[in-house]
Amino acid sequence: MTAVSHPLIFASRVKGTPVKNRDGETLGHVDDLSIDKISGEVRYALMSFGGFLGIGERLHPVPWSVLDYDTEQGGYVVPLTKAQLLAAPSLDQAQLETLGAGETWRSEIADYYATYGGGLPMGRL
Repeated sequence: MTAVSHPLIFASRVKGTPVKNRDGETLGHVDDLSIDKISGEVRYALMSFGGFLGIGERLHPVPWSVLDYDTEQGGYVVPLTKAQLLAAPSLDQAQLETLGAGETWRSEIADYYATYGGGLPMGRL
């Protein structure tokens, strides 16, 4: 990978980018982004893994502040194991369509990731 020449990236290039742990193990990939309509800030990287052929798949919203881009690893790095990500709050496709379960769900996400540097304001999903 070449060095990053500027800090910007197109959202279309983020989708599909690998997410790895600090040991270089691939945990999944970014499936989509959740962007606050008012501030324009990226709130979550939606990671998908699990299920079979899209059936039973859960989407794991990881606060954007938890991900660090690593040019050497060619992807985003998180300070979590796969087991920790699987244990994190997640949504199925139907819940995603209705933007989660409201303030309680967003609070659960913020609380879970606070120890990993993901404390964030109670913004929109």
